[in-house]
Amino acid sequence: MIEHHLDIETADGQMNTFVTHPEEGGPFPVVLFYMDAPGKREELHDMARRIATVGYFVVLPNLYYRKVREFAMERTEQGMKKMFEMTRHLSIELIMQDTQSMLDYVDHAPAANESSLGGVGYCMSGPFVLAAAGRYPERFKCGASIYGANLLTQRDDSPHLLADKIQGEMYFACAEIDQYAPREVIEKLESHLDQSGLNYRLEWYPGAEHGFAFVDREGIYHKPSAERHWERLFALFERNLRPAAHGASI
Repeated sequence: MIEHHLDIETADGQMNTFVTHPEEGGPFPVVLFYMDAPGKREELHDMARRIATVGYFVVLPNLYYRKVREFAMERTEQGMKKMFEMTRHLSIELIMQDTQSMLDYVDHAPAANESSLGGVGYCMSGPFVLAAAGRYPERFKCGASIYGANLLTQRDDSPHLLADKIQGEMYFACAEIDQYAPREVIEKLESHLDQSGLNYRLEWYPGAEHGFAFVDREGIYHKPSAERHWERLFALFERNLRPAAHGASI
């Protein structure tokens, strides 16, 4: 496996980013990996590596780069408070600017097949993937929101409003126990997506809590649900980022 820690230039500075892909067989379909609120960390690097090992060029940026290059959240009351303070400076528009910078980067990366691109976002970044797929419909072949929060809001920039512009396939993994994405909000989202004509699948994870896919989330990590989400994610990427291989006979 090849790994790089590099800076992607944006309008607001240098976005420090982890990039990983296989050594041989490229160029590889691209997966933009949007971090969750606790930040870009080794746990997410390992998740990016898991995606890359099956044949993808994975780009995982630090979305907090405007404030800090490194953010280590402590699971204390004070640590949670600091984390939410970090999230407040982000907006859909800022992340779309960062997405454009990532697209510019992969367009010139020799190991990346920039014409075959998807995304995945966890927690606060679920809406970022949904918005990116709507803002750049010609680029995103697919996207996945894993226990995404704020997918549907009352704000003018709510990402669900872009659903009718999305051309690719979307997947939504929803935890049964989730204070950040309660069932009533997800049901409203599902109704809107049905009306939009979006090609999507929304799936509930019974007994799972918000954050179930993170191995280091003690007391919340739920291995059966985590492995199920990996199965769904890899199938989504295989269908949309390797359509010729997916349709080939064995």
